[in-house]
Amino acid sequence: MATGRKTSGSRKSPASAQPGKGRVKTAGAGADTTAARQRALQTQARRQGAGKPACSDGGVQAGVRRQPAKMPAQHLDKPGNEHELQLPPRYQAPAYRGSGKLQGMRALVTGGDSGIGRAVAVLFAREGADVAILYLDEHEDARATCAAVEKEGRRCIAISGDVRDPAFCDQAARQADRALGGIDILVNNAAFQLHCHRLEDLGDLHLQETLQTNIAGYIHMARAVLPYLGQGGSIINTGSETALFGSPSLIDYSATKGAIHALTLSLAAQLLPRGIRVNCVAPGPVWTPLNPADKDAGDVARFGGDSDMGRPAQPEEVSPAYVFLASPVTASYISGVVLPVMGGPRG
Repeated sequence: MATGRKTSGSRKSPASAQPGKGRVKTAGAGADTTAARQRALQTQARRQGAGKPACSDGGVQAGVRRQPAKMPAQHLDKPGNEHELQLPPRYQAPAYRGSGKLQGMRALVTGGDSGIGRAVAVLFAREGADVAILYLDEHEDARATCAAVEKEGRRCIAISGDVRDPAFCDQAARQADRALGGIDILVNNAAFQLHCHRLEDLGDLHLQETLQTNIAGYIHMARAVLPYLGQGGSIINTGSETALFGSPSLIDYSATKGAIHALTLSLAAQLLPRGIRVNCVAPGPVWTPLNPADKDAGDVARFGGDSDMGRPAQPEEVSPAYVFLASPVTASYISGVVLPVMGGPRG
């Protein structure tokens, strides 16, 4: 008999139990207001984006003088001579004023004939250091570096040889010590780089050239110089953005640069009780003979264009980082650091 009451089976389910079919309840005007506000912000952002200036062909310029953004389409034979480059790398840093941060110190810089090494040697001299540079066989470039150091009023000697050879490293350290009256700073900077687009094509000779130059050479030099370094001494290694991000065509090079970063941290921990600091600079793309002596001319013309600044660095934009890390005035409490100098967070 009917009672007039609906049974449970005849009750309607809440709208939430039937997605897409039930009623939608609004919480009030606040939601509509928020949605409208967000659409207005979106419209404003579109207008602002439409007026955004395109990246100029000159790249980002953030320094005291305008740096070149377009590189020449030029290929060099290895090892690469700086004096043969159509666009000479800038190493002079004319706006940099020395203040005695390295006064009376003695530095040994590998790969000091050109590029970053030359720029570092010049600024070290400007800060009061005498310099020994090591190089392979780029004799004309080495003479130019020594002339630039001597123009700063400091002594410079150039030693030709191969850092893959531990006997040469030992001999070079002894020679630098005798000529300069000691060694306070080692800059490991010599490098070999050769692109290879398929791992199957990376031959053993190519691989060993990279490994023995870039990581074994750093260890050889650190071991050779260590007996001459006292408390307050410093070792600075040149790493790379490729150690942080990798590079599909520089498998071996990137691996050695990653090893250099690890070497820096490990050696810093070992030598800290002796008062010797070890740090690393990790540059992004820098205009030196290294890349023109590796890439095809067309690729060289585009070098650095995909960096955050839309251009490669000049050596003079990187060398002050080495001064900072080398000086006991500015970095006495800094050891085990990898300092990126990449023109941005992504290199």
